[in-house]
Amino acid sequence: MSAKDLEEVRASIDELDQRLVALLKERKEKVAKAASLKKELGLSAYSNERASYVLNHCEELARESMLPEGMMTDIMRRILRESYRQCSDSEFKYPRLLKEEGDVVIVGGNGGMGRIFKNYFESSGYKVFSFGHRGWDKAPEYLKTAKIVIVSVPIDITIDIIKRLSPMLRKDQILCDFTSVKAPIVEAMMKYHEGPVLGLHPMFGPDVKSLVKQVVVTVPERDKESSAFLVEQLRLWGARICSCSAKEHDEAMSIIQALRHFTTYAYGTFLASKNPDLKKLQELSSPIYRMELMMVGRLFAQDPRLYADIIMSSKQNCNLIKDFVSSMLNEVSLVENSDIDTFTSRFLEARDYFGEFAENAVKESGSILAKLQDERS
Repeated sequence: MSAKDLEEVRASIDELDQRLVALLKERKEKVAKAASLKKELGLSAYSNERASYVLNHCEELARESMLPEGMMTDIMRRILRESYRQCSDSEFKYPRLLKEEGDVVIVGGNGGMGRIFKNYFESSGYKVFSFGHRGWDKAPEYLKTAKIVIVSVPIDITIDIIKRLSPMLRKDQILCDFTSVKAPIVEAMMKYHEGPVLGLHPMFGPDVKSLVKQVVVTVPERDKESSAFLVEQLRLWGARICSCSAKEHDEAMSIIQALRHFTTYAYGTFLASKNPDLKKLQELSSPIYRMELMMVGRLFAQDPRLYADIIMSSKQNCNLIKDFVSSMLNEVSLVENSDIDTFTSRFLEARDYFGEFAENAVKESGSILAKLQDERS
């Protein structure tokens, strides 16, 4: 074997890569055609059945060709993600499900979340009016033709905005909000508006490229039938709909958002106070710690007011955080006393609580960590 032999093999690999790129380009063109047909047929941007078929079929073909287990699934998930994004591009306009006349008004529509939904509504043929704190002089004109009114402002001023809107609202208009706290906001909408009330909570940030597979929580509080088309419109755009009561939502969000964001915030501020060398931490980190550090960095790259609003939005959140801190102090005592037996006992009790989820988490996180390690420079 010689260096020339190696170069010849590498050249043949380069040719194969070129063919792969050509095939991906051809697949992208087929996806565009499929997206156009789905639009005409009024089908959702995302089909769980189709995605499952593609992944299972490709994995089966990979096994037949004796390729490593899971490799094709990893590749196809990445390809499918681009397909979803392609299907959500404004070029592919999905049908307007509101059959009657009526526009959309987004109060706070100039913010990140407001802009996302403004684009989606407009891509489906709705006329959208949006304004912030300077546009209230035009609010009566905008609301005159509106069917859907969405409040997308910081939590601490949402109820005040609802009060200010209420004298201008008609009984046939659907009033919605985008806040991460539901009980007090839904209560205010019910109090100050006589028409349909639909609480909404998009479970993603303003940096998403597509609504496909993104969770939107719906809290239909009054006249569910009148707002059913709006929920289906979200589903048509590819969102995963989770419907629950305001109480269920807030209890879950105390854990999913408030407690999680607080612990990330507390860890980040503690690191900042200790002032370790971040570059050295990254160099020495395992994939899982690197991912954790990335999530901390992600939080501190964003708006502190947003996280303060979420964490401090209710007494329930404060009580939960206090319980967590008390629990941490109890666990610290185990470390202080080198109580391995109690530590092990509590560890196994927690394992029983997580059950099968723990085993599934090992598999799923392993796939994520492998990708993270691949991207490490």
